[in-house]
Amino acid sequence: MGIVIFVVISAIAGYGVGHAAEDTFNLVHFLLMIIGTFCISSGSLSLNQVQEVHKDSKMPRTQGRPIPSGQISRKTGLMISLSLIVLGSAILYYVKPLTSYIGLFIIILYNVFYTIHWKQNWVFAAVPGAIPGALPCTLGYSAVNSNIFSAESVYLFLVMFLWQMPHFWTLAIRYSEDYAKAGFPMLPVILGKERTIYHISFYVWAYALLAITSPFFVPFYYAYFVMVIPFVGLILWSFMKYVKTESTNDKAWLPFFLITNFSMLAFLFAPMIDKWTPIFFEV
Repeated sequence: MGIVIFVVISAIAGYGVGHAAEDTFNLVHFLLMIIGTFCISSGSLSLNQVQEVHKDSKMPRTQGRPIPSGQISRKTGLMISLSLIVLGSAILYYVKPLTSYIGLFIIILYNVFYTIHWKQNWVFAAVPGAIPGALPCTLGYSAVNSNIFSAESVYLFLVMFLWQMPHFWTLAIRYSEDYAKAGFPMLPVILGKERTIYHISFYVWAYALLAITSPFFVPFYYAYFVMVIPFVGLILWSFMKYVKTESTNDKAWLPFFLITNFSMLAFLFAPMIDKWTPIFFEV
């Protein structure tokens, strides 16, 4: 559910940034976008648990999930996930056909390419796997703006894309023993913790650089200085602290992980706040 909430929040950010100031805000349209996004995200992640039940049963972190723990059958899980996907797709089609198509594209990338092939066979699966994880922003944006290749839409996508490698690989380090038991060729399992942190560093710096240069992509006002710049400093500071202390502190990953997540929210919502604040002041 935590992932679903992040998906919905990122779609809301896309909706807010993509909404034209001169257009009337339609609350029903907005709520339907949220409900449709919630349904397809829940359905896709449920389907992932149906697909990976044998792997989940081998990992202590996931053994308590409904299917491997025996709370529901795999068939029931499949019915629930497909029902949510169909319902969510129908709702998003009513919102806008393009939005529904993007939702289906996300599901295909995540449940077919990532779950079945990339994650099972490739140590760097998280990189292409970050594409479906970054598209919810584009999905929300498309609901009110068909120009999904605009600078502001690309910025939102890149924030979500670059954020996922530090986010996921930090978790992969923390649960590397679990992934090894399940046979997933994760980066820390195959190359080790030090090399994983080395690769994380590239994405941390790219992520911070993107945020600093966000005024080239999106509107900026007070939120850029109040939210974006402080979090850029925090993310770099927390990463360097993580690098220095990870060998002596088994909880060193947690502050970096949390700050990374909060920074993503700041980087997504600062453009929306900065876009609408001057308009509200004018009103």
